[in-house]
Amino acid sequence: MKALRKIAALLFCAASFALPEAPKDSCISCHLELEGEQSKPAKVFDSDVHRQAGLGCADCHGGDPKDNSMNAMSPAKGFRGAPKKTQVPEFCARCHSDIAYMHRFNPKMRADQLSQYLTSVHGKRLKQGDTKVAACVDCHGVHDMLPASDTRSPVNPMNVAATCGHCHADPNHMKGYNIPTDQVEKYGKSVHAEILAQGDTSAPTCTTCHGNHGATPPGVNSVANVCGTCHVFFAQLFEKSPHGPAFAQMGLPGCVQCHSNHEIVKPSDDWVGVGPNSVCITCHSAGDKGNAAAQKMAGDIAKLKTFEGRAEEILSSAERSGMEVSGPKVELTSAHETLIKARVNVHTFNDAEVQKLTDQGVEISQKAYQAGVASLRERDVRRKGLGVSLIFIVLAITGLYLKIRQTETRHNA
Repeated sequence: MKALRKIAALLFCAASFALPEAPKDSCISCHLELEGEQSKPAKVFDSDVHRQAGLGCADCHGGDPKDNSMNAMSPAKGFRGAPKKTQVPEFCARCHSDIAYMHRFNPKMRADQLSQYLTSVHGKRLKQGDTKVAACVDCHGVHDMLPASDTRSPVNPMNVAATCGHCHADPNHMKGYNIPTDQVEKYGKSVHAEILAQGDTSAPTCTTCHGNHGATPPGVNSVANVCGTCHVFFAQLFEKSPHGPAFAQMGLPGCVQCHSNHEIVKPSDDWVGVGPNSVCITCHSAGDKGNAAAQKMAGDIAKLKTFEGRAEEILSSAERSGMEVSGPKVELTSAHETLIKARVNVHTFNDAEVQKLTDQGVEISQKAYQAGVASLRERDVRRKGLGVSLIFIVLAITGLYLKIRQTETRHNA
């Protein structure tokens, strides 16, 4: 009983010193009583990133959240209501451009979003009065903003393409801009979208190439630089290749010329050469140096694939027969590595550079093949030896059996 009394006393003390309830926000309580769109802000605001940071309606809209009367929205109390579309960037920037203020919440938080936005196509057109273009709330939401790390956020990498597509995939919305509306559809077929769908958020999406707040399509001369932020080695090879300066001189958009821009699919070996799927023949015709180099590179890569495949087949056959071929199989992986390097070196557009690698791979593959041949020969020798041994064993057993029978016959006689 004494223990129960002590617990009750502690609970009473705790209740006596409990923190007072947070003051009610008249903005929330009032809007919850309204209907339709006017009640929506109050219903969704609890999950908003600003609410989670301790901010309330008045921090953006002004007014007095402690006043339960309509006087709470008096201009005298700083009420400014909802901004017009053209005012939205500066409205948000009152906080987001204040480095000292933003660092109170996150010391890594950037504060250059407005200056970036003003350089974008969206920002420039909004300044001209075009209210169809995207502003902050069109991408981030209004009263239910979530951090980009949240998978429900429209600016999470998994959702960016769909968010951009709200406008860019809508023919009616984009009417008059002379911009295609199939970018999102094409991106959905790309290797980038495929990797992103697997959960790899490092895969490129719209903002990776176009930027986010400073969104601007890359120019013809800067496409290779954009691709090169991820594909660094490819970009370096292309820059030093004959195509690098030639493309720049002719105003061709680098990587896009062969790989496209939004519908970037995984390349295959038949892109090189003069076959029906070749991209080389879109520029090069029979008889020119580029065409000859393309055929040479395609032939060398095909040769290495053939030798590697032949070696892999015979080693696998030997392995299934019970032979130890782990060493040659490990060595054969080096041949596959040279195949990958040769495919990369196609971007040098120098058939001699590609051949150096394919020759190495062919040599490794031939050695692995010979190891497979030797293993199969050893297998055959072992099988023959085992066969001969079995014959001798059977003969010995037969002789022993006959000897025993002969002995038994004499004994019985």
